[in-house]
Amino acid sequence: MENNTIATNIADILVIGSGPAGYTAAIYAARAGRTTYLITGAQQGGQLTITSSIENYPGFASSISGPELMEQMRQQVASIGVKIICDTIASVDFPVSINFSNEFFRAIGESGAVYKGKSIIIATGAGARWLGIPGENEYRGRGVSACATCDGFFFRDKDVAVVGGGNVAVEEAIFLTNFAKSVTLVHRRNELRAEKIMQKRLFENPKVNVVWDTVVSEIEGDGNKVTKLKLRDTKTNEISYKEIDGVFVAIGHQPNTTPFKGKIDLDASGYIITKVGTVKTSVEGVFAAGDVCDPIYRQAITSAGQGCMAAIEADKYLASKGI
Repeated sequence: MENNTIATNIADILVIGSGPAGYTAAIYAARAGRTTYLITGAQQGGQLTITSSIENYPGFASSISGPELMEQMRQQVASIGVKIICDTIASVDFPVSINFSNEFFRAIGESGAVYKGKSIIIATGAGARWLGIPGENEYRGRGVSACATCDGFFFRDKDVAVVGGGNVAVEEAIFLTNFAKSVTLVHRRNELRAEKIMQKRLFENPKVNVVWDTVVSEIEGDGNKVTKLKLRDTKTNEISYKEIDGVFVAIGHQPNTTPFKGKIDLDASGYIITKVGTVKTSVEGVFAAGDVCDPIYRQAITSAGQGCMAAIEADKYLASKGI
C-alpha cells in the first residue's frame, strides 16, 4: 500500500529510508506484528537504483539490476501491509521522553506532513561525493562508478582510473588490480593523504600508475560507455586525454543526516554514531541502519543485515515499554 497523504495514525515503528536497510527493517517490523510506516525519501530504492548490474547479492544465480532488486524489495514490503509513503523527511522532533499517549517521535516531511512513531529506524543512507563534471551523470552505471567492490568485477582485463588521494581511493585502486589490466590513480596534488603503509602497497603494484597534480575535467564516451578522460594539469593547465574503460570516483561519501543534526549524536563526518556492536543511537527508541551509520562496508547485504537488527531492537524496545 502506497500513500502520499498525511499520516493520521501513529506507527509503532517509523522507518525513514527505502534502501536495503529501510526495506529490510520494514519487513521485519511488520512480521513482528508492528504497525509500520516507511518514508521513501527522494530516491526510492537508494543508491542501488543507479547500479546497472548486481552479482554479489545472495539469492540470484544470475546478475540482477539495481532497480529490479529494489523494486522486488518494495513489492515485498507492500505485500505485508507496510504503509509506504512517498515523501522526504526535512526535520525531526525527538522528545526527551516518550509517554506513548500524547508524546511521540515526530518526522516532518517536505510535503508538510507530520509522521509520528513510537520508535524510529533511520535508514537514509549516504551518497557518494561526485566530481560534478560533464559526462559524470551521463555515464553513471555505464563506466562511471563510486564503488569498486560493487562494480570492479565488470572491468576484468580493462583499463580503469580511480580519482582521489585518500585511504578509500588507494584501497579501491589496489582492489581493482585484482580485475583490471591497468589502474591509473588521478590525484590533484603531488602527494597522497592515504596511510603510508597503503601508499607503499600501491606504489609496489606493477598494475598501478599515479598521475600527479591532475584533475579530471570531463568524462567522455561513445554514447553507450566511457571511452576516455579529459585531464587538466593543476600547475600548467595543460590538457591531455587518457583512454579508459571505466572511472571510479573515490573522493568520499556524504551521509544523509541533515535532518538529524542537533537531534542525535553524529561523528565528525556526519555519520550517526551507534553503540558498539549494536544499531542503538544516542536517543532511546531511535535506531540506525545501513550506510547512514556505516562509513566502512557500504554494501547492500550489510545494510540489509543492519535493517534486520534495527527492527528486532525496535520491537524489543516497544515490548520493554509494555507495547
